[in-house]
Parts: sequence; C-alpha cells; structure tokens
Amino acid sequence: MPIKSRIRTVPHWPKKGIMFRDITTLLKDPVGFKICIDDFVGRYKDKDIDVVAGIDSRGFILGGAIAYLLGKGFVPIRKKGKLPHETEKEEYALEYGTDTIEIHKDAIKKGDKVLIVDDLIATGGTAMAAAKLVKKLSGEIYEFAFIVDLPDLGGKRKLEEAGFTAYAQTSFEGE
Repeated sequence: MPIKSRIRTVPHWPKKGIMFRDITTLLKDPVGFKICIDDFVGRYKDKDIDVVAGIDSRGFILGGAIAYLLGKGFVPIRKKGKLPHETEKEEYALEYGTDTIEIHKDAIKKGDKVLIVDDLIATGGTAMAAAKLVKKLSGEIYEFAFIVDLPDLGGKRKLEEAGFTAYAQTSFEGE
C-alpha cells in the first residue's frame, strides 16, 4: 500500500532526536487519503462496532471520516479542558512529556463496542489512556486503528499485552 511513501519525516521535532512522522502530507494527497480511509472502512464495514472514537487531534480527521462512511457516531477524546460538559479524565506519559485526555461522561453507553482511532502509535501511553476512559464508561474496545506504528517504541505490543488488538497500516522501524 503506497501510504508510507506519502508520510513526511521531520527530523528533530518537537525536540532533538525525535523523527516526527507527519501525516499531513498523506492527508493533503487526495489519492493517499482515499487509500487510507478506504482501507480502514474496508476493514471495519462488516464489524460489530457501535461508535468510533478519535484521539485529539489527528484522530478526529481519520475517525470522523471512518465513522461517517460506516454510518456510526463519532466521539472525540480531547486534551484536557477542551470539552464543555462533564468529563472523565486520564493522565498519561508521552515519549517526550505528560498530558491528560478527557471524554464526555455521556459519550459512550454501557456495552458500546468502540473503535479507537489515532494517526500513530508510539509508546502507547495515549492509546492506553483512551482505553481506560472507554472502560470507565463501561464501553468495550473493539480495536485500535492507526496509520503508523513505531514498533521500536513498543506501543502496539503494549496494547496487545493488555489484551487489545491493534491495526496499523504501515510502520517505521529504527529510522
């Protein structure tokens, strides 16, 4: 799949030593973006999913498109202080700091099967925090979906060791 070639690598961003995988070049490419979204929709179109949750912020772009094409609702998982109603919160570690994400307390109903979408899986901290939020609301995680996996950082493996399944369209190893 020609997705990987459409992703730009930005060296030393946001700090020295990090090779940032920038999906904005994939998103602006109409063929690449269509390939990306069609792949996700093809994977999930006949699955028992109730809602798609996207992680702030690039997960919103992907998750919104996927939810629309699947005919499902979309739930944003946002950075702290961005949601206007009552929320559940979860703090997590990034590969270069810490952050907090939130979800509206009424966003997911008990037993809802949730597809969690983000652009990239690195250490798994954000994804694990999103999983905890869904679980706090008594939802069930169907799967995690990412464009990029950075296997050297172990996030996908961490999710799988916690009992979740995770799908990534491409990976960047040791680069």
